[in-house]
Amino acid sequence: MPESTLLHDLISCSAECQPDAPALTHGGSTLTYGALQASVQAFASGVLGLGLARGERVGIYLEKRFETVVASFGAPAAGGVFVPMNPLLKSEQVAFIARDCGVRVLVTSPERLSQLLPVLALCPDLRHVVLTDTMPPADALPAGLNVLAWAQLLGAPVRAGHRVIDTDVLSILYTSGSTGRPKGVVLSHRNMVAGAKSVASYLENRPGDTLLAALPLSFDAGFSQLTTAFHSGARVVLLNYLLPRDVLKALEREQVTGLTAVPPLYIQLSQLDWPAAINERLRYFANTGGRMPRETLLALRQRVPAAKPFLMYGLTEAFRSTYLPPEEVDRRPDSIGKAIPNAEILVLREDGTECTADEPGELVHRGALVGQGYWGDAEKTAERYKLLPVGIGGRQAGLQLPEYAVFSGDTVRRDAEGFLYFVGRRDEMIKTSGYRVSPTEVEEVLYATQLVGECVAFGVDHATLGQAIQVIATAPDGSAALDTAALLAACKPHMPVYMLPAGVEPMAGPLPRNPNGKIDRKLLATNWLDRHTV
Repeated sequence: MPESTLLHDLISCSAECQPDAPALTHGGSTLTYGALQASVQAFASGVLGLGLARGERVGIYLEKRFETVVASFGAPAAGGVFVPMNPLLKSEQVAFIARDCGVRVLVTSPERLSQLLPVLALCPDLRHVVLTDTMPPADALPAGLNVLAWAQLLGAPVRAGHRVIDTDVLSILYTSGSTGRPKGVVLSHRNMVAGAKSVASYLENRPGDTLLAALPLSFDAGFSQLTTAFHSGARVVLLNYLLPRDVLKALEREQVTGLTAVPPLYIQLSQLDWPAAINERLRYFANTGGRMPRETLLALRQRVPAAKPFLMYGLTEAFRSTYLPPEEVDRRPDSIGKAIPNAEILVLREDGTECTADEPGELVHRGALVGQGYWGDAEKTAERYKLLPVGIGGRQAGLQLPEYAVFSGDTVRRDAEGFLYFVGRRDEMIKTSGYRVSPTEVEEVLYATQLVGECVAFGVDHATLGQAIQVIATAPDGSAALDTAALLAACKPHMPVYMLPAGVEPMAGPLPRNPNGKIDRKLLATNWLDRHTV
């Protein structure tokens, strides 16, 4: 098979070798590699016809469907940068992303566009909107915005794309930041293609595999289902599921051989009866986005004993980082494993020196998968992407040019045999339903309702979500009591489902402060746990 160096090469190389092989399934339809490649090329020509310059951003605000995948690979094929937007996001959050990175072209559906109309004026760089289906009335659209149909875009004359090399920017993946607004992780072609090759090598993906895309494609792990499959010549089934049982039905119906999901979904799946036919085809199931409970892992292995379990750890800033080989799961089920191929994972003290065996330290990732920093945010980039000290890992003293590594903010330990174990996070990020949620971002929405005086959000352990979002709040000035029902109702239009607080506890104000004068989130969380732990 020809060698892939750019993201869209993953499709074109497989199309060259096996044009009639199935590549992508959605609903009852399947695209072959040849047809998928033709659509990617047509999309690239279409956006070039719109005047897309090299490196300009193409936002994609869609659920999983053919157009989502075609746009994700077609924008880079033109020389642009694709920006996936989680379909669960509300209009204000989509507008923030579009404004933050200067989205020039937006691909969405008519229904989603109608929700975005009130905020499009906040996106001054946006010039073109490509709709998947019927066009809205012209008088409903903002002046100066060019709106065209998907078929119209793909019918444009063939054009050659801009010059692209593997260190060019490929994508900006937005992930919650510890201080409120999402931050855009910048990834190059090299980052994502190296990740595809690495993950496909240890999962042993190959032609004839069928991978189920159950995770959002705006997740690094979700998009990885596409890249590993296309690198291997395998088929991907796109699934927008409502219930966990829908996942089991898809596994059986599509004869899926590989499943990657997050612990909350696996917890739900482990409580259902699995059709016996799934075990006949499923080669592996892989976990990401948090630690899988041991009882859940045991239940899954009982339901599909023929499938190999892969326990993985990753961070968007470096795509993927570690995995635990299936043969080690029985001996060390709590481990996140060792570095994936073509990566080095270090455990460092605060002074930059390496920790000894079983000494807790920060997980640091170096290698080809290390991203390019945060879009437009030098301060946050400097906090997470740091120079690797000389003499650490494979960094030699004679090298003159600097090397940046990702300092994860996660505390881990490495045992005497080299296996890593997650200890905890250094920041206050909440990990719920596989998503990273900033407590500050939750608090900003709560304050915007004007239904609270002061508030604080934090994560508490939850059996199925990993963590649930708990809020402590005071009544607004002049109010005798906090109306929690009205508060939650006011939040719903402005928050994705996964960001909604699971509980709101009223408290008399003012809330306690730390020595810096800020609300003491850690103290409030500790006291809450003391009150609610039996």
